[in-house]
Amino acid sequence: MIEKNQNIITPDGEMNTFIVHPDEGQPHPVVLFLMDAPGKREELHDMARRIATAGYFVLLPDLYYRVAPGFKIDGTEQSREIMYKHMKSLKNAMVVNDCKMMLDYAQDNPAAKGGPVGCVGYCMSGPFAFAAAAHLGERIKAAASFHGVSLFSDQSDSPHLDAQKIQGEIYFGYAEKDEHAPQEMIDGLQHYLAKTSINYRLELYPGTGHGFVFPKRTGFYHKPSAEKHWERLLSLFERNLKLR
Repeated sequence: MIEKNQNIITPDGEMNTFIVHPDEGQPHPVVLFLMDAPGKREELHDMARRIATAGYFVLLPDLYYRVAPGFKIDGTEQSREIMYKHMKSLKNAMVVNDCKMMLDYAQDNPAAKGGPVGCVGYCMSGPFAFAAAAHLGERIKAAASFHGVSLFSDQSDSPHLDAQKIQGEIYFGYAEKDEHAPQEMIDGLQHYLAKTSINYRLELYPGTGHGFVFPKRTGFYHKPSAEKHWERLLSLFERNLKLR
């Protein structure tokens, strides 16, 4: 495997991005991995590596680069409050632009393949992946959100409002008990998407709570469901990105 941290220049600054891909068989389809609220950290690097081992060129950006480059939650209440402040500073349009910058960067890298792109977002980035799939539909052909928040809301930039623009396949995996992504939101999203013609799937992971895919999320990590999430994600990418 080949990996590095690269500062990608955007109109808003330098976005530190973890990049990982196989060292053979280039070029590889591109996958954008959008972080959850606790920050870009080794736990996410390991998840990016797992995607890369399946044959992908994975980019994992520090989405807090505008306000607090390198921020990672440290477990204290003060750090958690700072995290929420950083999280609220992000808007869907900002992250969609960040995704554009990553695609521009990948275009000039010989290890990255042109054509269909994948995108996955967790927790706070669920709506970012949703929005990116809609606004970058000419490139993003496979997108996924796991325990995503704010997928369906009354905000003017709620990602569901642009769902019809999605050209590829999108998957939503959600926890059975999730105070950050309640069933009411999921039901609203399901009802809305049923009226569209897009290729989508919503799936419940029984017996889980928010953050169930993360190995270090003590008390919430649910290994059987986390492995199921990998099966769903990698098969999504295989169907839509590895076109022969």
